[in-house]
Amino acid sequence: MDKIVLAIETSCDETAVAVVKSNKQVLSHEILSQQEHKVYGGVFPEVASRAHMDNLEHLIKQAMKDIKFHDLDAIAATAGPGLIGGLIVGLMMAKGIASAAGKPFIAINHLEAHALVVRLVYTVEFPFLLLIVSGGHCQFLIAQDIGKYTQLGTTLDDSLGETFDKVARVLGLQYPGGPIVESKALKGDGKKFNFPRALTKRSGCDFSFSGIKTSVRNLVQKIEINEENICDICASFQECISDILIDRINNACSMLESLKIQNFVVTGGVAANNFLRSRIEECALQNNLNIFFPPNNLCTDNAIMVGWAGIERLQKNFINSLDFPPKAKWPLESLQNA
Repeated sequence: MDKIVLAIETSCDETAVAVVKSNKQVLSHEILSQQEHKVYGGVFPEVASRAHMDNLEHLIKQAMKDIKFHDLDAIAATAGPGLIGGLIVGLMMAKGIASAAGKPFIAINHLEAHALVVRLVYTVEFPFLLLIVSGGHCQFLIAQDIGKYTQLGTTLDDSLGETFDKVARVLGLQYPGGPIVESKALKGDGKKFNFPRALTKRSGCDFSFSGIKTSVRNLVQKIEINEENICDICASFQECISDILIDRINNACSMLESLKIQNFVVTGGVAANNFLRSRIEECALQNNLNIFFPPNNLCTDNAIMVGWAGIERLQKNFINSLDFPPKAKWPLESLQNA
């Protein structure tokens, strides 16, 4: 019989609620992305947690308006990694519902939710190569099974999403930076400016993006900042980022030759960037990998991915106690079905 999970996502600035079935049907999905952070040029934790408190109960009512609580099989909520205030809001609500309804509670790792959501849409068997590129993370892993991940490389400084936001801020563009930088880049010349490609031509799968941000800032201080130059900087920045990703993907493939891994999943908010997608897809095909991206609406933070991760964990009977704590840091490789 199909299982049904109510899911809550409050790890950053999206307040989201979904109801997901094990037959891959999404019964409802409600999401509010907080616009208040634009004035700060980034996510302000206190603002985020207050907005979650203001919005969460209403979103749950909307998501559950055609569903009875006694029909649910479990309640899932993001427990980390993320902003601790938001995590607490979501966990308290989820645990309260689970206790009142007498349903199991499942603590979801936000990164595992990103990793598994592609399996809601496509048939992707374990093991697979995994690249997470999001606002808070940039890392290569081998996904061996639910709760079992081996890290191959990670960022040594800024995440990729954070780098997009910081470059946008230097150029006087609005937060969030990813979509607007991509939009400007469409009108620019990607060969106009040459930014540093840190760690490329070296072994390993680690990333470093801080040098690009500094290079953009130094350039902005030297040239006239008009629309043409902004578009050229954005296009050149994306070219630089894509070259770094391709170099690291090739290294990862070299490391995996003996493991016979054929599937490659790229996920997280930055995976919604169409230019980067096309470059990554081309590289994957050259390395004889089957490439999978979630649909754009499932790359950015959402509760559907939390619900599907809840389904996957429920099917393996990975249930958590109501005293499971929020975790601001919670690496995937340390998950071990906790």
